[in-house]
Amino acid sequence: MSPTTITLLFLLFAVVSFILEKIPLGLTATIVALGLNLTGVLDSSATFAGYVNSNVILCVGMFVVGQALFETGMANKIGGIVTKFAKSERMLIIAIMVIVGVMSGFLSNTGTAAVLIPVVCGIADESGYSRSRLLMPLVFAAALGGNLSIIGAPGNLMGVNALQELGLATSFFMYAPVGIPMLLLGIVYFVFIGYRFLPAGSGSGEAVTGVQDDFSDVPQWKQTVSLLVLILVILAMIFEDKIGIKIQVSACIGAAILVLCGVISEKAALQSIDLKVVLLFGGSLALASALETTGAGTLIADKIVGLLGTSPNPIILLLVIFVVTCVLTNFMSNTATTALMVPIAVSLANSLGADPRAVVIATVIAGSCAYATPIGMPANTMVVGLGGYKFNDYVKSGLPLILVSFVVCMILLPILYPFYP
Repeated sequence: MSPTTITLLFLLFAVVSFILEKIPLGLTATIVALGLNLTGVLDSSATFAGYVNSNVILCVGMFVVGQALFETGMANKIGGIVTKFAKSERMLIIAIMVIVGVMSGFLSNTGTAAVLIPVVCGIADESGYSRSRLLMPLVFAAALGGNLSIIGAPGNLMGVNALQELGLATSFFMYAPVGIPMLLLGIVYFVFIGYRFLPAGSGSGEAVTGVQDDFSDVPQWKQTVSLLVLILVILAMIFEDKIGIKIQVSACIGAAILVLCGVISEKAALQSIDLKVVLLFGGSLALASALETTGAGTLIADKIVGLLGTSPNPIILLLVIFVVTCVLTNFMSNTATTALMVPIAVSLANSLGADPRAVVIATVIAGSCAYATPIGMPANTMVVGLGGYKFNDYVKSGLPLILVSFVVCMILLPILYPFYP
């Protein structure tokens, strides 16, 4: 059996396994990486290179930096201060989406949602507003905000890595030119249109997620230091070229300072590292490497391009890759979807001789558009019981938001990143 055929079979296994999730996502990716090694498609160096990839290290460092903000209660405090000033339900929706969106751009979007869900539930219960009308905008804002920077979501770093492998320059805010308009239009959508699609039920107060943690015994200095370190790490990443320190090194320095100062314990720091993401990232990079070296990715790209006709317009290619990724991400892990689709997107762009940046960024952003189902992303699932939501509630509110994101991408990406400069 040829290496190309073996790679395609492992790709098929990964797709089916990611969708069914009978096997943990990280384990699936690891099985694929090991299988590619045992069948001789990849040597040991290529198989395990992904697990020590610089972007994986960046992920690990930011897990610890972000967890310090959550564990000290600083994230709760920020959310509570901002939402306290909203005087009406619509103003509260705006406040929630702004603060969640901004925080998700620099912290785990799932973590941000998990921390602020009980804060918003408490505000809703005290003010008499319906939980069901506040929680869905919150989780959707977490996904939208993840597109503000390269550290907003694990899938973002997969896009960064793909472009770096091609020798293309990346930056901390490379997704922001599209992510910021998406977040702003998402807020406008909910205030004027999506507001009408939100269910009127009050939601349930029985779920454990709705219970706020008590951070009254956390020293003020720990909260201050956690916020200060996060800000300094982000600034170091933004000015990476000027200070000469790589962004993954800045993240690790920040994590080390937080542990050394006692803001977060070593045990809590280690527990904050999501090994599922690390294993998924590392194994997926092995698959991406196999797709490239065996020509399997090019083969898939050629088949898709063939279906689009001779010399298809790159805009059509952009549309197809966005729609396919978006459909997949609503029924399987968005990180897994991005991991599968990014190498295929690169192959598609290469087959047309086009600049891959627009296609890669569209793939990453489409991978975050998991708004139409309660299983599309963890934050969606967290609020099903608390908001008293049904499947159709996600469809009614989420599909128009996907359309908004789609339009923004289709307009801005070809302008920002021309296919043929």
